Amino acid sequence: MTSKRSTILAAAAAGALMLSGCSGSSGQQPAPSSGDTTAPATVVWSTWGSPSELKRYEDFNSKFKEKHPNITVKLQSVPSYSDFHAKLLAQLTSKTAPDVFYVGDDKIGQFVDSGALLNVTDVLKAPNAVAPYDAFNPATFGAATNDDGIFAAPNDVNPDALWYDKTALKDAGITDDPATLAAAGKWTTDTFLAMNAKLKAKGKTGTMFWNYWATHYGWISSQGGKAYDGDKFVANTDPKSVAAVDQLGKLFQDKTFVVADTLPSGAGADSVFISHKAGFFAQGRYTIGTLKEAGKPENYDIVDWPSPDGTPPSTGLAASYLAINAATKVPDAAKLFWSEYLSAEGQKIRLAGGGNAVPSIKGADDVVLDGYPEHAQTFLDMRDRGFVNYAPEARVPGLSIDIAEKKFLPLYQGKATAQETLDGVADLIAKAK
Repeated sequence: MTSKRSTILAAAAAGALMLSGCSGSSGQQPAPSSGDTTAPATVVWSTWGSPSELKRYEDFNSKFKEKHPNITVKLQSVPSYSDFHAKLLAQLTSKTAPDVFYVGDDKIGQFVDSGALLNVTDVLKAPNAVAPYDAFNPATFGAATNDDGIFAAPNDVNPDALWYDKTALKDAGITDDPATLAAAGKWTTDTFLAMNAKLKAKGKTGTMFWNYWATHYGWISSQGGKAYDGDKFVANTDPKSVAAVDQLGKLFQDKTFVVADTLPSGAGADSVFISHKAGFFAQGRYTIGTLKEAGKPENYDIVDWPSPDGTPPSTGLAASYLAINAATKVPDAAKLFWSEYLSAEGQKIRLAGGGNAVPSIKGADDVVLDGYPEHAQTFLDMRDRGFVNYAPEARVPGLSIDIAEKKFLPLYQGKATAQETLDGVADLIAKAK
C-alpha cells in the first residue's frame, strides 16, 4: 500500500542497476552440471520482512535442506522494504548479489529491463515443473514478463478485500450481511453505497482505502470501466472510467470514503477500524493479525468489491516477486530453490497458520481456508480474477506513486475533476515513456 511503500530510488541508483546486468554473487561453488540438482552448492537468497515473517522463511530453509542435503541455503534479510532494494542495487553493481531474491511489485519492471534477472520461462513451463506456469493466474505476472520471456514469478499476493465490521454496520442500522448478499449475487454498487450512507449518517466512516494504484484502477474495473487497453492508457477517453472516477472522487470529497494514508498519527486506519468507527476497510490478508490482536475477530468478515449488477469484478492485487540473479554461479541449485519456494508445498510452509498473504499458486489454497475469516474463499476468488499493476506503470520507478499522490489525491481533496485527473494521468504516463 502506498503509505507503507518506500520512497523512490534516486536516479543514480536506478542507473547503477541498468549497468549491473552482468553482476553476480561471489563466493559460490561452481555450478553443478546441467540437470544435476543434487551436486553440492550454496544458494544465498534475500528478502525483507518482519521477525515473524523471517521465522517462516527459516522454516522453509530447514525443510528444503531436509529434502536436499547437498544444498546449503543462506538467508540475507533486510527489515526495511526501501533499504532492501537499495542494498540489492548496490550488490548487483558490485557483483555480490544473492542468487535468488525478492523484488517489489513497484520495482519489478525496472529489474527486468536491467537484464539482471534470469529468464525462468523454461523452469515454469517444464513438463515436470513443481511450480508450473498454468497454476498461476497469468495476470499476476505483470511487468515480470516481456517479449523475451518471464523473469520472475509472484511468490504470493494480497487482494484488497473489503473487510467489514459487523458491529459498526449494526450500529448504523444495517441488517443485511455483505458476504451473504454477495453469495446471492446481490452485492451491487447501489447496495454498498447505501450502507456507506447509513454509516456516514451515524458519524462513522463508510470505507477506508489506501491511495495507490489498486484503489483507483480497482474501482474503475469494478464499475465496468477500463484503465488500459494493452499498454495504452485509455481511462481518460472511456466514458465508464470517467464516470467511475467522478463517483469515486465525490465519495472521498464528502467524507463517505476516507484516504487511509492521510489519517493522523495515533488515529490511523487500523485504530479507526478496531474501534468500530468505520464500516469497511480495503486491505489484504495481513489484517487478520491486527484483528486477532485487538480481540473479538469474529466481529469482522470480508466481501468482494461491489459492481453495478452484482457480478464479482476483477480488482487489484498487491504482489511481490521472486527472481534469480542472471549471474548466479549455481544456476541449477538456484532454480531448484526458486521452484520449490514458489511451489504449493513451499507456499503452504510460508503462509499457513494466519500467514500475511494469499498463495499465488493453486494447490496451496487450504492455508487460506483455515476457518478465519468466515468467507476466506473470497481471497482466493479475488486472486483468480484479479490483476497486478499495469506493466506500463510498473516498469517506471515511482510512476504509480506520482499518479496516486499528484493526480488522484487532489481529486479526493476536491481540487480537480475526474476528467482533469485522468488527463493528468495520461500526461504523466506519456512523459514517462
